[in-house]
Amino acid sequence: MTEPKASGGPELGDPLSERELCPDALLAGQEAAFARDIAQLHARTDEHRHVPCPACGSDAPEPAFSKYGFAFQRCPDCGTLYMSPRPSETLMADYYTNSENYAFWAKHIFPASEAARREKIHKPWLARVVDYCETYGIRQNLLLEVGPGFGTFSALATESGAFGRVIGVEPTPEMAAACRARGVEVVEKRIEELEADVGQADVVCAFEVIEHLFAPRQFLAGIAPIVAPGGLLVLSCPNGEGFDIALLGEKSQAVDAEHVNLLTPGALSRMVEEAGFEVLRLHTPGRLDAEIVRDAALAGEIDLDPFLKRVLIDQWDSLGWPFQQFLAEQGLSSHMWMAARKVA
Repeated sequence: MTEPKASGGPELGDPLSERELCPDALLAGQEAAFARDIAQLHARTDEHRHVPCPACGSDAPEPAFSKYGFAFQRCPDCGTLYMSPRPSETLMADYYTNSENYAFWAKHIFPASEAARREKIHKPWLARVVDYCETYGIRQNLLLEVGPGFGTFSALATESGAFGRVIGVEPTPEMAAACRARGVEVVEKRIEELEADVGQADVVCAFEVIEHLFAPRQFLAGIAPIVAPGGLLVLSCPNGEGFDIALLGEKSQAVDAEHVNLLTPGALSRMVEEAGFEVLRLHTPGRLDAEIVRDAALAGEIDLDPFLKRVLIDQWDSLGWPFQQFLAEQGLSSHMWMAARKVA
């Protein structure tokens, strides 16, 4: 079993601010919708389930912390942070179908931030996926995006002509409608329900999806038949060992009621290989760790040691972005990408 070391990836692109992704004026409405969603989950605690480590199956958890009334454990074997007990698979599916938070994002936040997301997130994502294809000799006939959300990436991939066909697999009704409004071909199902709807894809992408799932290993097993032999699987998700998560713990934005799996690079590698893939590349091209920790310090949520105070507060304008680049290049960012080839 190969366990690749996280390494620096392609050019990070321009600096990115959290406020470009979620304007301050919309935060109150989003937080209220999210709070109502959490209340709905807590109203159905009889449907919450204790689970072993979702990455390796070990069942000797070490308590890590609690947030929003949910307990998070750390796996001593693979380092994964995970929620247990967690909403059942059925309850999770109902949550994402009826979430007020997701409806608010689709109606307000995504439209308000689409230009910034398109230029600073999704264009670099598309360039990275095309680079993977060119570097590893992957055909580009069919790209399947699992969980396309608002549809910006799939729309860009469609418009670019880099792939013969692009399809989004999106079970949330509001998000599926948003994708169609952007000209994206959509299958409104979960990946496990696809069966023979689309055939095998040369490239399957799942950006910021696996951390939300009740059973991520089952998800990868369900994806495997959809990827053509020799085809490419591209995943992105939080890195449970990354800078802002390691420093902030439960105060990290990556820890929330929806992110039930915070995987480590080693754990994700093992899961993907168990599902029949060869890991080609693992890197952490994140751009927000330093700002997230800086904001927490400025809000009085944490105290920084003198070195980090110098970098993140006193000399932020000159040292902040170089420090973020260092984190990304050394595999220390809390945002992780993986490219893996389906074993023929």
